[in-house]
Amino acid sequence: MAEKILLKGNEAIAIAAIRCGCDGYFSYPITPQSEIMETLMDKQPWDTTGMVVLQAESEVASINMLYGGAACGKKVMTSSSSPGVSLMCEGLSYLAGAELPCLVVNVVRGGPGLGSIQASQADYFQAVKGGGHGDYRLIVLAPASVQEMYDFVDLSFELAFKYRNPAMILADGVIGQMMEKVELREEKARLTDAEVARLYGNWATTGKPKDRKGNVITSLAMDPEIHEKFNFKLIEKYRQINENEVRFEKIACDDAEHLIVAYGSCARICEKAVELAREAGIKAGLLRPITLYPYPSKAIDEMTKQLKDVLAVEMSAGQMVEDVRLAVNGKIPVAHFGRIGGIIPTPEEVVAALKNMIQ
Repeated sequence: MAEKILLKGNEAIAIAAIRCGCDGYFSYPITPQSEIMETLMDKQPWDTTGMVVLQAESEVASINMLYGGAACGKKVMTSSSSPGVSLMCEGLSYLAGAELPCLVVNVVRGGPGLGSIQASQADYFQAVKGGGHGDYRLIVLAPASVQEMYDFVDLSFELAFKYRNPAMILADGVIGQMMEKVELREEKARLTDAEVARLYGNWATTGKPKDRKGNVITSLAMDPEIHEKFNFKLIEKYRQINENEVRFEKIACDDAEHLIVAYGSCARICEKAVELAREAGIKAGLLRPITLYPYPSKAIDEMTKQLKDVLAVEMSAGQMVEDVRLAVNGKIPVAHFGRIGGIIPTPEEVVAALKNMIQ
């Protein structure tokens, strides 16, 4: 039987990193995700798995350490919270432009600016629309439980290496700080250079053998025609990600007339709101995006045939709701309900917003 232990969401990230064969973690502390680094320092995985754990001098330093480690074909990751991730955005664009796999964890806090240390979901635009420059995308996963915080570390690395693209776990202070029972998955050994080459291609800078040309990792292209060709290559990769990697969950949607769309901790709140709405005679359902990029636009669009309206619920002034409206494409009304400034909505507030939309 698999081992089950009680963990904070942030602790689950750290334990998963050790057990999934992560080679290196480089980060700078910031609330509300500092327990990730604290747990790694406490576990001292460098003595057991050989994993490197380093507190960088800044977020800018840590994201560029990821560039170096990923260029060598290593499983490397960092974690931060909102303003810290803002500092990493140039590096994220460089990583995407160099087609380097890595994992960035953002446990979101309130903004803009220094904001608050309370939970928020107002980094949605930054994560899925690209906080850095250029035409690039991150693969973005949104956990709604501590178990998913644990599971999504390994999944993020799998997707990052499969598509040679940075991946992000977009959580929030609620999921990062809450404690739940977690089932530990089978432990994986760190991959050798040869195993990385066999599984994901021989692209890493691991030293030049005699039987091939040297690998060059860069995002620079001085010739505009070459640069355009490369960008078309990225666009095709993103099309494949959209085609193959959409993940979502439906709850009480079979006969739903009114749909709530929410992710992360808001989805857990909205699951209870659906129960309360059903008790009040409202046929409500919940669609929870698990991947925020790629977004489950097709699934939402297909549901419009049976729906009267859609309510997007998020801890922001209205960010994900734009993707809901794009998915619906004007076929039915879309409303938004959000709490901001670190205030977490209640199920009763969501039901009230749902009734207001219906009226």
